[in-house]
Amino acid sequence: MKDDLTYTPSDCFETFPFPEDWETRPDLEAIGREYYEFRASLMVANNEGLTTTYNRFHDPLERDPGIVKLRELHLAMDRAVLDSYGWHDVPVDCAFIEENPQDEDAEAERGARPRRRKYRYRWPDDVRDDVMGRLIALNTARAAEEARRGTGADAVGKAGNPVAARTRGRPRTAPTGPTASQGALL
Repeated sequence: MKDDLTYTPSDCFETFPFPEDWETRPDLEAIGREYYEFRASLMVANNEGLTTTYNRFHDPLERDPGIVKLRELHLAMDRAVLDSYGWHDVPVDCAFIEENPQDEDAEAERGARPRRRKYRYRWPDDVRDDVMGRLIALNTARAAEEARRGTGADAVGKAGNPVAARTRGRPRTAPTGPTASQGALL
């Protein structure tokens, strides 16, 4: 069995602690639309797809004005989302951070041919960890409140959730593989 990550809407999207009123916030709508439209026009202008565009986005040597603006819009989108949570104290400054530098060391020890270094334009680890911790705490608090009110996922599933209806009568099994250990990815 492969060890690939999987996305399960009921385990990920439906339980994600989105900001209050996120669906009706004009600031989130505006920056999301601006980012999307700029990225689309940049891709058309450069005759490039998403993969090439984001490879350039993450390349620390890339100085094209369009890519620089895309990075700026990304930071603005991060700021808008963090502000929507009320987390005004979280910095949004990104850096080019090398991916898996320990893999290079192991390959060098084995005498493997060096690969091109890969970078991600992202938050530093301490900022990422802080935001992840806040999201986990928020999710935990919301789940506790839903359980207290009797409106949590279990109550909704019993009240006619189509996913619950499809599994009715069959015992639920604990998730295995990547979904059971996603906490280790944080």
